[in-house]
Amino acid sequence: MPLQFNPVKLFAGSGTTELADKIARAYGRELGDVKLARFSDGEIQPSFDETVRGCDVFLIQSTCQPYDNLIELLLLTDAAKRASAHYITVVIPYFGMAGQDRKDKPRVAIGAKLFANLIVAAGAHRIMTMDLHAAQIQGFFDIPVDHLDASVIFVPYIKSLNLQNLTIASPDMGGSYRARTFAKFFNAEVVICDKRRKRANEIESMSIIGDVTGQDIVLIDDICDTAGTLSKAASLIMENGANSVRAVCTHPVLSGRAIETIENSVLTELIVTNTIPLKHQSEKIRVLSTADLFAKAIANVNEHGSISELFKVD
Repeated sequence: MPLQFNPVKLFAGSGTTELADKIARAYGRELGDVKLARFSDGEIQPSFDETVRGCDVFLIQSTCQPYDNLIELLLLTDAAKRASAHYITVVIPYFGMAGQDRKDKPRVAIGAKLFANLIVAAGAHRIMTMDLHAAQIQGFFDIPVDHLDASVIFVPYIKSLNLQNLTIASPDMGGSYRARTFAKFFNAEVVICDKRRKRANEIESMSIIGDVTGQDIVLIDDICDTAGTLSKAASLIMENGANSVRAVCTHPVLSGRAIETIENSVLTELIVTNTIPLKHQSEKIRVLSTADLFAKAIANVNEHGSISELFKVD
């Protein structure tokens, strides 16, 4: 018996409209109509301006700051469930709160698990996201999770640079696995920047494990927040004799004075994706689109195809 496909409708939260529009166009259709009412006290009430009954609904919204983005996504999910949507896939290009994936000190919350519980409770049947800060967060959800890998976007770009002495670097010990995964695509060596923190967003000291002399270094990370770690790592790498240093980060959080830090750094460029809209433009920041990858993933989910096929790098 042939598979039956339900009508597909894509909707965007107000925090990710630009990316969502590109995803919808890559998929071959327009975004659905969503209305966002905002009351005088700041409370929000999103609603669908078209029927979703019996449809496979894809809700696209990154849960970056402000927290209204998360609340809007939860309300949209609940609205789709109460409007009798057949299947609800929540597409979260950037999953905020992912850094709070464990108790790293007494009496703190595990924010990533709380977010996961809220999204499932709201009525989501499936999650689609990209480059979680910690891969084990997939297990926080009691529903299927499609965890897309941005390396299929970054690797072709890095290859196009034709760097003669390419070495992959991790800005900290925690990112060493991610760096080694990238290095396999190029048969390249890996160096690691070992850092010690005084407190969050403040580095006490940093040292390099490995030789960077005469190398063209590409730092690999999933999130660029204040850019302090990347800037310090880049400076240390150049001081130790590297030819050049650039950085690849999937999610451009870029909080505080991050853009200014990047522009004043020795980085040749910072390569990011559009999972989070840039607050300010910079000549040093190159944005690569994730729209085609998410559109293919949405098509594969709807047509019961393989997601792992999307992990293959050309």
